[in-house]
Amino acid sequence: MPRSNRLFEIIQILRAARVPIRAEDLADKLEVSKRTVYRDIAALQAMRTPVEGEAGVGYMLRKGYDLPPLNFDEEEIEALHVGLAMLIRTGDGALQQAAARVSRKIANVHDAADWLQVAPWGAPQDDPELACVSTALLRRAVRGARKLRLTYVDKEGQQTTRVLRPLGLIYHVECTLLAGWCELRGGFRHFRTDRMLGADLLDQSFAGEAAALRKLWREQEDWNYIFSP
Repeated sequence: MPRSNRLFEIIQILRAARVPIRAEDLADKLEVSKRTVYRDIAALQAMRTPVEGEAGVGYMLRKGYDLPPLNFDEEEIEALHVGLAMLIRTGDGALQQAAARVSRKIANVHDAADWLQVAPWGAPQDDPELACVSTALLRRAVRGARKLRLTYVDKEGQQTTRVLRPLGLIYHVECTLLAGWCELRGGFRHFRTDRMLGADLLDQSFAGEAAALRKLWREQEDWNYIFSP
């Protein structure tokens, strides 16, 4: 999580707290070390954010401190509520956690549209304890234009290991596909995340080619339904 996002998240956690929050509890929520939390608290205090407390006791945000409101109309709030809730169908655990954080931020300044419910059934959860490949790792590879070594089993049960230039993720109702240029086959291929046996992020970058490859992939595969506001 980028530091700016983490500082904002600390403020949100402290705003919602009724009792002081210990550094170790903040560290668990943010998945960072206590030392990082101490540095972040010091940075917030240096920016005159009214965080009170000390190490070993806990931290609170002084009453009356607030952030600028999010200006959404009623239908925009309902659209956000449904869209964020539907992320549970992707099986992407990291996106679901991010959606929960966004939902908390919205709920702090707007009434929750909890009368809008979304059924949770969809792609299987990318649980690392079940030896699943993390969808967050795949997104990181696409975002950073980093090559990926993938161990994969196709529908015929054949296992291969190949190097990809990952270009995009397509969230279907029951599965998620990784699209990429396959160096083994010399062409665009799509890989179901539920057939991946392993994925390693490589140091090799293809940043100079990513935009052109993605454009060619979208043209060849005719991904015209991609949401574009």
